[in-house]
Amino acid sequence: MQATHYNDNVFINCPFDSAYKHLFDAMVFAVHDCGFIPRCALEEEDASEVRIDKIYNIIADCRYGIHDISRTELDKDSGLPRFNMPLELGIFLGAKKFGIEEQKRKKCLVLDTERYRFQQFISDIAGQDIQSHNNSSREVIMRVRNWLRTASRRETIPSGSIIWERYQEFIEKLPQTAREARLIPEELIFNDYTLLVAQWLEIKGD
Repeated sequence: MQATHYNDNVFINCPFDSAYKHLFDAMVFAVHDCGFIPRCALEEEDASEVRIDKIYNIIADCRYGIHDISRTELDKDSGLPRFNMPLELGIFLGAKKFGIEEQKRKKCLVLDTERYRFQQFISDIAGQDIQSHNNSSREVIMRVRNWLRTASRRETIPSGSIIWERYQEFIEKLPQTAREARLIPEELIFNDYTLLVAQWLEIKGD
């Protein structure tokens, strides 16, 4: 049975720490402004559900996926790298390869800081067209927009520069927008942020 909004859902697989937040926020905004629904592990906090099962379920619900594999630095506490992003990319590719018919229609965008850097640490995906964002919010928006336009063939998606201008305006007004919704900007969780983005874009219109 096909998930509700399957063809609109975009799974976001990326770091969730403060150093990546400016890229994550831009990515979520771009997905919304292109007319899609961003999904990620942050949308649910159910202690009764095993985390990997939650990932399985969200991936199954999404036709599209954005995977940023740029986080290769060693963890300060453990001294080891974190492998969550490559693992979730592998699950997504496995669903596309071995899943039922709707899963075989999955499409994904793989991002790194530099286009060919991934060959040094995950060479098995050398056949993928890896895109670079250079740690730039503007580049993230451009990459996500161009990929969604090509992957979905939807003609209603605005140009990347227009989305970037709207994002800058949104960020400038976010503190006021949050306060009007009785939210504290510094305490916004994923569901708060996506709601504010969706509401702002609806008011803004085309």
